[in-house]
Amino acid sequence: MRNILWFLGVVIASLVAYLALWPVSVRPVAWEAPENAGYTGDFTQNNRLEALELIGLDGRTGPEDADIGPDGLIYVATHDGEILRVGKDGAVTSFAQTQGRPLGLEFAADGTLYVADAYRGLLAVDRTGQVTLLTDRTEDGSPVLYADDVDIAADGTVYFSDASTRFGAQAVGGTLPASVLDLVEHSANGRILKYDPVSGKTTVFADGLNFANGVAVNEASDAVFVVETGAYRVWRFPIDGGPGQVILDNLPGFPDNINNAPDGTFWVGLASPRNAIMDKLSGNPSLRRVIMRLPEAMKPAPTRYGFILRIDAEGRVLETLQDPTGNYALTTGAVTLSDGRIAVTSLTEPVLGILLYTAGD
Repeated sequence: MRNILWFLGVVIASLVAYLALWPVSVRPVAWEAPENAGYTGDFTQNNRLEALELIGLDGRTGPEDADIGPDGLIYVATHDGEILRVGKDGAVTSFAQTQGRPLGLEFAADGTLYVADAYRGLLAVDRTGQVTLLTDRTEDGSPVLYADDVDIAADGTVYFSDASTRFGAQAVGGTLPASVLDLVEHSANGRILKYDPVSGKTTVFADGLNFANGVAVNEASDAVFVVETGAYRVWRFPIDGGPGQVILDNLPGFPDNINNAPDGTFWVGLASPRNAIMDKLSGNPSLRRVIMRLPEAMKPAPTRYGFILRIDAEGRVLETLQDPTGNYALTTGAVTLSDGRIAVTSLTEPVLGILLYTAGD
């Protein structure tokens, strides 16, 4: 009996030592998560996304972003590096292969498709599908480790997010693992970069963001709207370099992409509801390190819940579209199609969602 107790004591001591001392790659920073009001008020639960029509992607997954090409067709990024073209009849064809992980997509007026590729940096794709690397580092030599979303100002300047300068998407095994590490650490190392297509220079436009994600230049081309996933909020940064302003705060989930709608409003996707455990541990870096030492099956995981919202330029929530069943989940955002429908994108789904949409219904 004494030997059994001694053995159990050693096991318990070893487990405690592992949970307390085993090295982890994150250096968590203390912060105070705002109290989550959940799906109340502007975010009251509804089932408007449950009516999505789902278009198969021929075995590809992760349609993280989409845009409408000069031909009027939908172009979609996928996990395996391929950019797909979706025809009006729902037929899917291959347009380009980036050899990386394309995330944000945005067409320029001349038909060039700009791509924020998490593994490679900022890319340009011509009308034939030829891929060119534009930049993978800033002028001071700092590498772009996690290009995430992109948009283009009226003068041709390209703004794109580098979600994390601590955890490279390719280096840690993918976009989702890298995002988890950055969100747990919460060290405000994300940034927005500015690429000048004339000079070829890449400079820092804004920094100090907790997982800099979605980027949208407004119709007037005088401001850049930025999603800060790790702080559950949306920023407005004047293009002239003035101070940024938080226009929407304390969202009930992890915001992802932001895209312009034709009427001057914006679509924002919430990839997953907030995690109550991680919010409670926001002020306790030590316990967040312990969480990272747990087996994968015991770590907090994203909850399947479909959610996109539409906001105005002042950050007012105009409407939300939700799917509490999680049938189509990890929703990253939406883009308005020429016929008024919207295409709804996702981090992980093997399909693209299309919704017959009427504002406020």
